Amino acid sequence: MLAAIGQRRTFAIISHPDAGKTTLTEKLLLYGGAIHLAGSVKARRADRHATSDWMAMEQERGISVTSSVMQFEYDGYVINLLDTPGHEDFSEDTYRTLVAADSAVMLLDNRKGVEERTRQLFAVCKRRRTPIFTFVNKCDRSGADPLTLISDVEADLGIKCHPVTWPIFHSEGGSAGFVGVYDRRMGQIHLFERDESHGSKVPMVEVGSLTDPKLRDLLGAETHERLVHDIALLDEAGHPFDAAEVLSGELSPVFFGSALNNFGVEPFLREFLELAPAPSPRETTTGVIEPAQEAFSGFVFKIQANMDPKHRDRVAFVRIVSGRFDAGMQVLHGRTGKMVRLNAPQTFMARERTAVESAWPGDVVGVMDRRELRIGDSLATEPGVVFANIPRFAPEHFARVILSDPMKRKQLDAGLRQLTEEGAAQVFFTSGTDVTSPTPIVGAVGQLQFDVMMHRLAHEYGVTARLEKINSRYPRWITGSESDLARATRDPARTLLYDSKGQPLLLFENEWRMRWALDHEPGVAFHEVSP
Repeated sequence: MLAAIGQRRTFAIISHPDAGKTTLTEKLLLYGGAIHLAGSVKARRADRHATSDWMAMEQERGISVTSSVMQFEYDGYVINLLDTPGHEDFSEDTYRTLVAADSAVMLLDNRKGVEERTRQLFAVCKRRRTPIFTFVNKCDRSGADPLTLISDVEADLGIKCHPVTWPIFHSEGGSAGFVGVYDRRMGQIHLFERDESHGSKVPMVEVGSLTDPKLRDLLGAETHERLVHDIALLDEAGHPFDAAEVLSGELSPVFFGSALNNFGVEPFLREFLELAPAPSPRETTTGVIEPAQEAFSGFVFKIQANMDPKHRDRVAFVRIVSGRFDAGMQVLHGRTGKMVRLNAPQTFMARERTAVESAWPGDVVGVMDRRELRIGDSLATEPGVVFANIPRFAPEHFARVILSDPMKRKQLDAGLRQLTEEGAAQVFFTSGTDVTSPTPIVGAVGQLQFDVMMHRLAHEYGVTARLEKINSRYPRWITGSESDLARATRDPARTLLYDSKGQPLLLFENEWRMRWALDHEPGVAFHEVSP
């Protein structure tokens, strides 16, 4: 078991739209032999879509809406890549997927650095002290000065950075001036060649010392001088590499390259797999569970219905925390206390499924669900195992659901209930959990999530409806005494809603009003995630 655990690496890639996440994902899958043809930016225009884009809406729009789980092997490691939507209007599913990961790769555009969606996803990782590895992409194009970019990342995100590889540029700079990268750990220089091989034949030079005259001849005097200066500056003023700080999420190893040209990707992958953590212990209500414990345990972090519309199936994705998973095993359902059988376990490569006979901590398996499981449910062979709840994140957009045909209300309720259980939607009510409210209110992290809701309601439940947008978009769950909550909700500029569990949530018209409430309501606690 220990050997199997040590081989596992389970991670997610976080980025802002258009930073190159799909391209990087495809190149990683290419190295693992999971695919044999990597796509490109132009491929989307030719209707060839990213490997993880299985939903019809994704195929129509050429974007990733849902999170996928992909498993492949490379260099003795078993890699579980938790792919997350890269489109600007992603969903809460993106946040939840990070809870199942042991580490994350933060992908940055070398021209733009840290952008808004990256910042939001980083905050989720920081809350869990998830190790972060940074890949600065598109280095074959003109971009920000790498020293400035590193400094901006540290200032913006509050994390220390240690460049493992460093870009080499001719003194004149520009995209034509990109020479390659210097690997500080391995003492190697990887030379960039702009050709049709897409990085399949990258010249590599072993470097005994940066002062070697042969290296000066290879790079040219000015380019060599610039590299020596940059590395000396990093050695003197930069943060030293510290494995403990990496694992605690305080220090991010940084790599430079070009995913589109497949440059710097394999060195990154090799060193990432070496430095990234194996499956880590997980907190429960009664203590910590170590991966090496013999008893099986795991939790559900994602539910996807109708991955195969012909069979109307419902798949629960289970992250294995400890012990060995065997097909068809019976486990205790932490929420209900009942025994459930984990039938037809599968691993996924986008739309392709492979039956699984056994799996180990760090792996993610999909099991067929008969509407027994929900997101956050704990599963174990021993009683009393309940993992910490997966947080529900506050939506950024709200809208009332207006039915075209009032006679379809039962179908609407059934659809919203299932979408809520899957985590594809959050439903709110104006009084408690009054599901008879004529206009239920739905919340979404991104606008596109609304399109997914309406698409699925129409195609899976026969419900035709429209959304009436609510302008207030600054929500906070609230807790406190009855008197404090009554006072806080009296302001007419605030909208009081209740989530599906009956917990109160306030909507504010603008950020200023929300900030004012945070400062002037001392008896009320405001929460960005559900308490």
